[in-house]
Amino acid sequence: MPQDGLVFDIPAGERAGDGYPLVIREIPYRDPVAAFAPWSGQPFAALLHSAAEGGGRGRWSIVAVEPFRTIEARGGSVTVDGHAVAGDPFTVLEEQLDAHRLPVPPDLPVPFAGGAVGFLGYELGQVLERLPARHGDDSALPDMAFGLYDTVIVFDELERRGWILSSGFPESSPVGRRLRAADRLQSIAEHLEAAPTVLPPPHTATASWQPEIARDDYCRRVEQVLEYIRAGDIFQANFTGRFLADRPAGLSVFDLYRRLLALSPAPFAACLTLPGGYGLASASPERFIRLHADGRMETRPIKGTRPRGATADEDDALARELEHSIKDRAENLMITDLLRNDIGRVARIGSVKVPVLCGVERFASVLHLVSVIEGQLKPGLGPVDLLRATFPGGSITGAPKIRAMEIIDELEVSRRGAYCGSVAWIGFDGAMDSSIVIRTLTVTPDRVIAQAGGGIVADSDPGREHDEMMVKIGPQLRALDGG
Repeated sequence: MPQDGLVFDIPAGERAGDGYPLVIREIPYRDPVAAFAPWSGQPFAALLHSAAEGGGRGRWSIVAVEPFRTIEARGGSVTVDGHAVAGDPFTVLEEQLDAHRLPVPPDLPVPFAGGAVGFLGYELGQVLERLPARHGDDSALPDMAFGLYDTVIVFDELERRGWILSSGFPESSPVGRRLRAADRLQSIAEHLEAAPTVLPPPHTATASWQPEIARDDYCRRVEQVLEYIRAGDIFQANFTGRFLADRPAGLSVFDLYRRLLALSPAPFAACLTLPGGYGLASASPERFIRLHADGRMETRPIKGTRPRGATADEDDALARELEHSIKDRAENLMITDLLRNDIGRVARIGSVKVPVLCGVERFASVLHLVSVIEGQLKPGLGPVDLLRATFPGGSITGAPKIRAMEIIDELEVSRRGAYCGSVAWIGFDGAMDSSIVIRTLTVTPDRVIAQAGGGIVADSDPGREHDEMMVKIGPQLRALDGG
């Protein structure tokens, strides 16, 4: 019986914790993609999908739909539920989270019981630092878009279990919240139970890609990055290129996500749909920042890439080559040091550690060097403070970060938009997990955009950098052109 005296008819496997206005029902595990399907055509529907295992790179899949509040930032203005509000995007996001604080039971079986889910675009870095903004917005995607979700579905990919969790927000009274929580949980459960567990194949329409800059131009711009390195401006910069295609009629964001997933399952995959036909289909292998409710934080920068081998022996040989590559290790070490510094801005003194430096991790189509940096957040700070200190991620900027971002703006030919930003969930309890938006297709009403790149260091070879970019972008291109 909850502390306020309300008695709920709680089905088997469902509980309402004393002192915690949270209703939880355990449900049978099902494919998160199929679970997301009933809402996949709605705006502000989000699937965060741990579609690959291993290396501590993800375990939880989250379906977040029907938000009770939305936050968008575009062109210097911020809206909440479509109405303009004062404040920068980070401040508005923080205010909305602070207004909906929710302690959760210490024995909660999942890391996320509701909160904000969405993305932050790369150019939000201009809110945090004085940076150039030379490029116009050619995608019209928001700079930031989050929904606040009172009811979520969470799947444990390791133990094959599932739950629906409902907080009752935005109701403020204990009675109103518990009644809403129960009603919303039941509504989501009924939609889920009525949905098919096996989906028909995704839309098969294809389209042709066009590179925004040709190989020779890409290599010339990489050489200009190298000139900046030789001049002492930077140690490293992440340089990228885009491919553009017309969006076939009838092809949904969810269709593209399913096609990309089949080619490149990833531990931090995501499908986000937005109003007006916009969205993201992401197969990111890279965690940005993870924050536990008790302040423990972790980031896992990726630098260093090889294609997967055709045989197990070839794969092992490529892994050894990558692990001992002086160039790739230098690339990873510089970014690890940068992220140690970024986290150190908000970490308890002496808490920042690097338990893994340049470890090889295997993904569907590539091998990567991955490092792990850990720390403890200072008391009194929260997830948005951590984002302010670290965004955008150092692995997709360079070092020193600000000068690298200036050079990126000078030499890249367009805005990055969502690419190289972050997809994140931020719990009402202050916990957070997030990815770097790479290996991602950005979808607009009339276009699909793919983008990839790599870290340029002193001994980079422009031609090989272009080759590496093509290895990384290959699954995104094949997801649309069928190649």
